[in-house]
Amino acid sequence: MNQKYMIYMYLLKARTFIALLLVIAFFSVMVPNFLTTSNLLIMTQHVAITGLLAIGMTLVILTGGIDLSVGAVAGICGMVAGALLTNGLPIWGGNIIFFNVPEVIICVALFGVVVGFVNGAVITRFGVAPFICTLGMMYVARGSALLFNDGSTYPNLNGMDALGNTGFATLGSGTLLGIYLPIWLMIAFLLLGLIGLNMIRESRSQEEESLGTSFSPRAMLPLAVATSIDALTVGITFAFLQVDILLAVSLIGLTTFLLSAVGVKAGAVVGSRGKSWAELAGGLVLVLMGCKILLEHLGVLS
Repeated sequence: MNQKYMIYMYLLKARTFIALLLVIAFFSVMVPNFLTTSNLLIMTQHVAITGLLAIGMTLVILTGGIDLSVGAVAGICGMVAGALLTNGLPIWGGNIIFFNVPEVIICVALFGVVVGFVNGAVITRFGVAPFICTLGMMYVARGSALLFNDGSTYPNLNGMDALGNTGFATLGSGTLLGIYLPIWLMIAFLLLGLIGLNMIRESRSQEEESLGTSFSPRAMLPLAVATSIDALTVGITFAFLQVDILLAVSLIGLTTFLLSAVGVKAGAVVGSRGKSWAELAGGLVLVLMGCKILLEHLGVLS
């Protein structure tokens, strides 16, 4: 009886994954081209958009909250981006300011931060339940998005060369090594977010973990994948710059070895005193690295 109960619990926990496998199996049989590379890339490209939203939603759920407005906020942010690219920002005197693509994305990101700040302030300062607050914000954001362009969308986001705001479509349809950019962004943000949040969680935890646990395969695998992506990017950059790869790799390897040796020695000396603060700083650095990757991709940072 106990064994049957355990099997039932395992199946219950894996019900979403089992349903996914059944859907894949069904469409693989019914649609001959379902498992082709091009179709899988297109599906993953669309999933990446939801995946980026899910990373933020996961943080909310981990804190015991809920956000029903995430879809509506994403929609109104898209409308703000479309309005800035198409119509610009009207100011006094009948003048209009047009922003380039990096500036548009920064403005939209700041707008999303303001909306999130309003949600957070209403929930924490006024004691409104997250369900009620975000439900109200969902309707506010949805109605505001409809008012932007009288219920219509902005179908043409290509921009104009004369205004210097072209290239917005590359964010969603551009490719790197044959893989769409949203997929790369989702992978990078997911890995860095997981590693950074795990380090922040461990830094705030009062429980001491053994050295063996810290270097377990489960803990080291995400680090290995994340550093491999960084190494891949550096290798491609060297190829484009026509750098002597043997000399560059030798110098990088020697520098990494020396710095790692110094870090291990210094960590053994001061690690017991500032372990939690060092892990907290390391987690924040990894989260900031994710933001830096996005800003460099957008051309804000050179």
